[in-house]
Amino acid sequence: MRLFFIIASYIFIVSCNPSSTPTATKPNVILIFADDLGYGELGSYGQSKIETPHLDKLAAQGMRFTDFYTGSPVCAPSRCILLTGKHSGHAAIRGNDEAGHRGDVWNFLAMAADPYLEGQAPMPESTKIFPAMLKERGYITGMGGKWGLGHPLSESIPTKKGFDYFYGYNCQRQAHTLTPLHLWENENKVLLNNDTIITHTDLPIGKDSLDPKSYEYLDQPDYAPELIADKMIDFVEEHQDSSFFLYWATPIPHVPLQAPKKWIDYYHEKFGDEPPYTGINGGYFPARYPKATYAAMISYMDENVGRMMEKLEELGITENTIILFTSDNGPTYVKGTYSTWFESGGPFRSDRGWGKGYLREGGIRMPMIASWPGHIPSGEVSDHVASSQDVMATIFDLIDLPLSPNVVHDGISFAPTLLNDEVQNEHEYLYWEFPESGGQRALRWGDWKAYNEKLKSGDTTIHLYNLATDIQESTDIADQHPEQVEFVKRIFKKEHIPSENPRWRYDVLDGEL
Repeated sequence: MRLFFIIASYIFIVSCNPSSTPTATKPNVILIFADDLGYGELGSYGQSKIETPHLDKLAAQGMRFTDFYTGSPVCAPSRCILLTGKHSGHAAIRGNDEAGHRGDVWNFLAMAADPYLEGQAPMPESTKIFPAMLKERGYITGMGGKWGLGHPLSESIPTKKGFDYFYGYNCQRQAHTLTPLHLWENENKVLLNNDTIITHTDLPIGKDSLDPKSYEYLDQPDYAPELIADKMIDFVEEHQDSSFFLYWATPIPHVPLQAPKKWIDYYHEKFGDEPPYTGINGGYFPARYPKATYAAMISYMDENVGRMMEKLEELGITENTIILFTSDNGPTYVKGTYSTWFESGGPFRSDRGWGKGYLREGGIRMPMIASWPGHIPSGEVSDHVASSQDVMATIFDLIDLPLSPNVVHDGISFAPTLLNDEVQNEHEYLYWEFPESGGQRALRWGDWKAYNEKLKSGDTTIHLYNLATDIQESTDIADQHPEQVEFVKRIFKKEHIPSENPRWRYDVLDGEL
């Protein structure tokens, strides 16, 4: 009887304390977050020039979404929203704040000497990200790639926010070179075998722009995406017998144009000769074959996703591993990337004002691929409207761990869609705000899309589009649908909470705050 009482008591304690629930049989989760990858830059999303066979295979063995959105059109806020589940009207980070009050934060030599100058504005200490919640429930948590949510000397770094392991860039500005002087491993600065090459500099005067040898000074031995990919694969191998969560925030295809030579040569042969990109007044690094190099970056990313898939197969854990792949925001419009030539936005415009940095479809509608063999049906395409704010809830749902009712978030799990459950809750609407590029807000509900674009100048004009008939948002029909405009005004007012950061406030919305 005493033994029965002890066993029964243990069962009761475990059932009442979710944090003590064993996770040895829980599925692994790999969340891959590309950087500036457009909706149309994968073969499975219609890309014809750039080859992505491994991601296309992932889509074929899983589910591909047509109406998935990121939380913001630029790096830092999109990462904060992904990791907290709070949309951009509630999130702690709403823009790219380089925290320039610290000093000369754009001086790469100064940053190399003083880690206080690295990194972006930190998340508040009270901000909790979902990897920390997974760690509390027994998951081993790892991250590789680009952080961008707090400088190295702050409390807002991966290892203090819930990750057991981190390898990569702390700072988004540092990621403006893929051959940096250093990366971070946990809280240790790892020096690389690269020379200092100041970013945002043009081809040196006197060099022949048509001669490939003129660009050889940019070749460095340690290519950060390769180092990061190796560490991510090592992490999976090391923790194959545990339940793990891996957040792989790859820094590509964000410029500069830097890729392994084998891939550049491949696309140079495929595309033929092309004019060079020489940097043009302090642009990103020059490149002799810019189109070939941009395509090479995406194919190299795809190659590493393939390496990860092969490792999972080798370890025999493919069927116990959920893979989610998406991007932080739409494609960049900077010179040298040729987003219009590649049709990087797919059916959406992706030139300046329509891609990265803007709440147009090309800036926020993303590829999303989900794979879990034996659970998520293969080869399916879903038009369920979802966002990166839903990823946290979805992951907890898929691994069958309840989110604490104390976790405040804006997400709705799309696990029922992934698992072909008939009961899928829907968002009434998706809301965005972005205090940069003029100050913007957007709303998506059903086929409707509303957009503000000049809030910083006091212009609150609402533009209205029907995405079912106008996917490129070319015809404003607000004057024809006053009832929809009134709905938008109500939701805009409801979903906006003034930011604690003055840089992300709107005089027209926040009054004297």
